[in-house]
Amino acid sequence: MEERTGIITFQGNPLTLLGQALKVGDPAPDFEILDNNLQPVRISTFRGKVVIITAVPSLDTPVCDLETRRFNAEAADLGSEVQILTISMDLPFAQKRWCGVAGIDKLITLSDHREAAFGTAYGALIKELRLLARAVYVLDRQGIIRYIQVVRELTREPDYGEVLQAVKKLF
Repeated sequence: MEERTGIITFQGNPLTLLGQALKVGDPAPDFEILDNNLQPVRISTFRGKVVIITAVPSLDTPVCDLETRRFNAEAADLGSEVQILTISMDLPFAQKRWCGVAGIDKLITLSDHREAAFGTAYGALIKELRLLARAVYVLDRQGIIRYIQVVRELTREPDYGEVLQAVKKLF
C-alpha cells in the first residue's frame, strides 16, 4: 500500500497517509462501510446526487464536532440534490449517540472502523493513528471527484467557503 508523507500534521508533527492519492477528475472509488445501524453502505448508492464526503478523525473531538455541526447546518440550504456524508473511524454506536446528542439530522454519519475501506481507497488513512485525515471530497452526480481539500493540520477546520463554492459550481 502506498505511503505518503509531507501532506498532513497533528500539532505540527508529520503523519503518514496510506492509500492512493486521488485527484480532481478521477472517478470516486467505491467502498463499503457501515451506517449507524450496522448496515453496509456503498458510495455508489448516492449516484445521481451531488455528494460531499467529509472525513474526520473522530466526532468526539472539538474540531470534528464543530465541522460536522457546521455541515449539518449548511445542508439545510443545499437542498435535496446534495447529500453530505461524514465518515470517521468511530464505531457506529458512538456515531449514533453523538448525532442524537448534537441534533444532527441533515447529514449521514458512516463508520470506516471495520476495514478502513474508505480511508485506504481515498488515501486518507493515517498510519500512525488509524484515524482518518480531515478531508473533504465533492462528487458530481456521475460519481466523479470535482473538488478535494485535505486539511494540512489535523486540528484545523476545512475552508467551508471553498467547499460550498465547489458544490454550487455543479448546479
